Amino acid sequence: MRFIRKGAADARGDRAIYEARRIAAGIPDGLVDFDYGGVFPHEANMDRLSGLDFKKGCYVGQEVVSRMQHRTTVRKRVSRFTSRSAAPAQGSQVYIGGVDIGVTGSRAGADGLALIRIDRLSELLDAGHTAEAAGVALDFHPQS
Repeated sequence: MRFIRKGAADARGDRAIYEARRIAAGIPDGLVDFDYGGVFPHEANMDRLSGLDFKKGCYVGQEVVSRMQHRTTVRKRVSRFTSRSAAPAQGSQVYIGGVDIGVTGSRAGADGLALIRIDRLSELLDAGHTAEAAGVALDFHPQS
């Protein structure tokens, strides 16, 4: 990844480049891709982005966060997608096989992020359905 020097482009250009790279890396932006009080840290990918420290001492919500890490499978996550035309607007409902699985967030060109039920996505894709939002077909990218 190439870093942008100060003064290399106008502020609007810097922001557009930043947003495109953030979305390509699958890094969600709070209040755009998720509501701070409405998701668990794992759903906002904080576990994958080194935003959680399981060796740290006590903190508020430690028991629930630790339980999600060690006992359960996360069912909902912010996930990257590529649309087959311009990405749908933020807040568009994502459907697959007629089932509502989530909502779109940030977008840059044809790429975007959506907070979706990854368990339902897998099931319905395996059944041969296509994800879509606002009438636009979406291809979701698996995350490591």
